[in-house]
Amino acid sequence: MKFFLDTADVDEIRQWNATGLLDGVTTNPSLILKSGRNIKEVLKEICDLVDGDVSGEVAATDYDTMVNEGRALAKIAENICIKFPTTLDGVRACKTLVDEGFKTNMTLCFSATQALLVAKAGATYVSPFIGRLDDTGTDGMGLIGEIRAIFDNFDFETQILAASIRTVNHVKDCALAGADVATLPPSTIEKLVKHPLTDKGLADFLADWEKTGQTIV
Repeated sequence: MKFFLDTADVDEIRQWNATGLLDGVTTNPSLILKSGRNIKEVLKEICDLVDGDVSGEVAATDYDTMVNEGRALAKIAENICIKFPTTLDGVRACKTLVDEGFKTNMTLCFSATQALLVAKAGATYVSPFIGRLDDTGTDGMGLIGEIRAIFDNFDFETQILAASIRTVNHVKDCALAGADVATLPPSTIEKLVKHPLTDKGLADFLADWEKTGQTIV
């Protein structure tokens, strides 16, 4: 499963990119606001840092303006992935940009039928929002399984990009359910490697090593 970083903070992206674990980046208007920077400027900088796909989201809601904004974002770099909302106009705009040879990411997906339409439009990614569904009392992880089954039934190439991930268990369950990508905030990626037994075992090993009085180099 690929890991995308969900942030517009260039310093965080630079740090995680250096680990070799980063496969791409997702941004949205809220993250751009948090960065306090111009959208085109920050996306260009991120694209220069990361080899993988970088999602930049349109701000319009009507088809014509979404297409124009999508084309403008596509000019920033070759690894830009144009992000559209999963609405009827968004799906139409996605189909248009796909036909022009651009990568797309359909965001704010909350149902399997939405994902089916996205796949028929040829989107590169569909982003089901797990955490927000959980907030409403719906099984967000169940949606990942439904989409996986539908895509496999019809050999759709659209990748499932699990979004609104909030916990380590979300990541594990997405991997088990067959999500292609998980986009994570930096704080969640850090938690993936943590386990109290790892910390305890390391402390024990270090204590015993110190007693040997040896050095390796």
